[in-house]
Amino acid sequence: MSPSLDLLMPTSAPGTWNANPKLENRSASSIYYNARLDPVNYMHGPLSSNPSTRLRQMLARPGIITAPGICDGISARCALEAGFDCLYQSGAATTASRLGQPDLAIATLNDFVGAAEMVCSLEPTVPVIADADTGFGGPAMVARTVTQYARAGVAGLHIEDQVQTKRCGHLLGKQVVSREEFVTRIRAAVLARDSIPGGSDFVIIGRTDSAQVLGMEEAITRLKLAADAGADVCFIEGVKTKHLLEHTVNALAPKPVLVNVISGGLTPSFTSKEAEATGAKIIIFSLASCVPMVHAVRAAMKALKETGTDFSAAKGMGPREFFEVMGLKDVVTLDSKAGGSAFQTI
Repeated sequence: MSPSLDLLMPTSAPGTWNANPKLENRSASSIYYNARLDPVNYMHGPLSSNPSTRLRQMLARPGIITAPGICDGISARCALEAGFDCLYQSGAATTASRLGQPDLAIATLNDFVGAAEMVCSLEPTVPVIADADTGFGGPAMVARTVTQYARAGVAGLHIEDQVQTKRCGHLLGKQVVSREEFVTRIRAAVLARDSIPGGSDFVIIGRTDSAQVLGMEEAITRLKLAADAGADVCFIEGVKTKHLLEHTVNALAPKPVLVNVISGGLTPSFTSKEAEATGAKIIIFSLASCVPMVHAVRAAMKALKETGTDFSAAKGMGPREFFEVMGLKDVVTLDSKAGGSAFQTI
């Protein structure tokens, strides 16, 4: 093990890189174990109002977690209205919606945290899994990223092994860092989580983009190292077939596996049921909101340009109906209960 990794190993902490008696054939100095975060502690009882605790409960219990990618407040409101019990803040979608830019390492930590604060405030009990790219820097920056995301109300994040000048995981030409640097990022994230006062159960997800660069076996090896370093979930990006996804799930068991589906991307368009049949625990649809949004807005703008009116595109939805999707009734009810009278007629 490199000196840089040794320096990150605490001698005593709520979770430490010591041997877990349940695990065999692993180096005693390299495996993280935190009894407080053992999945067995989350298998029973009512779902928590704390989003990270709730996410751990969902991970520990039967059924796949389906998280649609959201890009802004409107898409988040629509996903909640549809009844989804977990949301995914896509890095690509966030970069597009906040900056109007492609997913090429242009958005910053502040961009992502600002988006997360808004999304997490809409329904604070619903877990939000957020893209954290490469962690935005070295170990200290990775730690800061975890702290900032947790403060924003995010339930869990994923950190990947691409170089800092990263790109969308479904584009070509990706480059990845060494195994050691990837593991350093995961350890830094775990250390940051374990340093949050009060005993945080924030979920750390290790993502590898190495399958398209170095091959599937290297990708699986990296995910095993991430799991040993304390990653709660393993994210295999760009897996190209059902067989390879099943192979990944079996190789990493019992660690939960996340799969990312993007229409037209590298991974087949699995349905939630199909992904669950492979043993995957989380399926995210990163561009589920922003791509349809492009089609809808394009059509609406074209119609407005050609006809001079937005009447047909509105489909009968007036301002009040639109604001009701955005939580109008909740605001009016709160104002009334507080003794206000500003919205008696609206």
